[in-house]
Amino acid sequence: MRPFPEPDPGEPALGSPGRYLLWLAAAHRASAVLAVGYGVLCTLAQAFVPAAIGRGVDRGLVAGDRGALVAWCTVVLGLGVVQAVTGTLRDRCSVTNRFGASYRTMQLVTRKAAQLGAELPRRVSAGTVVSVGATDITRIGAALESTARGGGAVVSVAVVAGVMLTVSWQLGLVALVGVPLSAAAIAALMRLLHARQQGLRKEQGALADLAVDIVDGLRVLRGIGGERVFADRYRERSQRVRHEGVRVAGVESSVAAGRLLLPGLLVAVIVWLGAHFVGTGRMSPGALVAFYGYAVFLAEQLRRATSMVDQLTRALVAARMVTDLLAMEPGLGSGDRDLDAEGARGPLRDPGSGLEIPPGRFVAVACDRPDDMLLLADRLGRYVDSRATLGGTPLAEFPLAGVRRRILVVDHDARLFSGGLGTQLDPHGPAGGGPDGSADGRTDGGADGRTDGRTDDSTDRLRRALDTASAHDVVEALPEGLGQEITGGREFSGGQRQRLNLVRALMSDPDTLVLVEPTSALDAHTEARVAERLGAHRRGRSTVVFTTSPILLDRADHVVLVEGGTVVAEGRHGELLADARYRAVVTREVTTA
Repeated sequence: MRPFPEPDPGEPALGSPGRYLLWLAAAHRASAVLAVGYGVLCTLAQAFVPAAIGRGVDRGLVAGDRGALVAWCTVVLGLGVVQAVTGTLRDRCSVTNRFGASYRTMQLVTRKAAQLGAELPRRVSAGTVVSVGATDITRIGAALESTARGGGAVVSVAVVAGVMLTVSWQLGLVALVGVPLSAAAIAALMRLLHARQQGLRKEQGALADLAVDIVDGLRVLRGIGGERVFADRYRERSQRVRHEGVRVAGVESSVAAGRLLLPGLLVAVIVWLGAHFVGTGRMSPGALVAFYGYAVFLAEQLRRATSMVDQLTRALVAARMVTDLLAMEPGLGSGDRDLDAEGARGPLRDPGSGLEIPPGRFVAVACDRPDDMLLLADRLGRYVDSRATLGGTPLAEFPLAGVRRRILVVDHDARLFSGGLGTQLDPHGPAGGGPDGSADGRTDGGADGRTDGRTDDSTDRLRRALDTASAHDVVEALPEGLGQEITGGREFSGGQRQRLNLVRALMSDPDTLVLVEPTSALDAHTEARVAERLGAHRRGRSTVVFTTSPILLDRADHVVLVEGGTVVAEGRHGELLADARYRAVVTREVTTA
């Protein structure tokens, strides 16, 4: 099969989940039409097999005509060949529809996640995002795949019912009445199943949220002995999911029983009436054989049609979660002023707190409340709506993407992604290598002395960043150096992750780097090395460090004390130690009135 082409997602039809599924089908119009067309041809070829067999019985076996028997056997063989060929083509197109719909939905979800950026975790739980990517996208693809077989089943049922009316209006009427009644009964169960599945989907999302929280905080839980408490919470939540799953399973079992029982009863009624007609001479034996084949065929196609309805029901639940996510719009507006204008080169200021960051300075900010660190960092980086200005111009008047390029905020929860470590630390460089550019950390120079896969400038910048963050030992401890494949940084300790995150931030080299507690998990000796080198590394660029560490504060060019969300004192670390408020924050000195 040809590789699936890179699609242009365009704008999805949001609103109801049904509109979104129709938009996906329209986006794959060619393969969807072909799949249904091949599905109809395949099922019609299968539908005409009982008629050909019945003719062969009447005109060949009963009449004793060998030539007619051979001819009708050839017709049956031809119908089988058509069924095999069209069935293969149908399945190829169906798979294209399945993966195309899943891939396109994944594109849209990923694009929306990137558009929302830092707003995403504030508005959507991690468990919901995981469930959308792991479950909902698969169900949407499966629904589009089922339309080929289901569509062919619906058309073939109508054709076979018409044929049966032509041969025997009594039996045809039984089929025409029995099939809709069976479908209506199963549809009623489907509606109940839809409601139960929505409840299960909500409980599964809540369980996924809890699982993510436990995984993220596992080390802390072990440190404080909280495993049992969270284990009990997870057990309670999982029991809710189990209870909802049992309720869904009860309806699903009824649907499965209805798919077998109702068509089976219809087959039994048609065969019994057909046998009675043969006994009274109102129908030939061949016609009875054909009608039995029709009845079995209708039962199978009815199961396919109800299976398609089941898949579409699941897809509607999944599409609701997807459309709710895609309907979210960023809460932060984006201006259109030129960020590179001369006025944008001035100080970065937060009028709400009075915090001002002069250009090219290493500024440390000590806050009496830990929450103020994240709040002020978000204001300076415009991750929340604020009145922060750059060079006297509000950040809200600049393009948001430009602000992100100029101002980088790195908090203590920053994470590494899965993949090569070198790629994580230097996203714009080659796909990994050792600290000196080689995969194992050793130099493998060519004729020009250049290290493997990395330019001299890139290698020097990475080596310098590793040295500033005191992270050489982290890389050297890995078997493959920077070429090591990591799984989101879970194999590193908290201090190692902090140092690697600092390397990544230094490699980005923004105009203004905002760090929140970048050394909180480091020992004193390592923190001292980082503090000593950070200012020199960032010389000529603005660096803001939110911290209460005396080691970092002592190395800063300028220190700001924030109390109650407002700047109350400024100066050098040594000067501010004379202020009791500053000592209370930095040295944890308890003051008495």
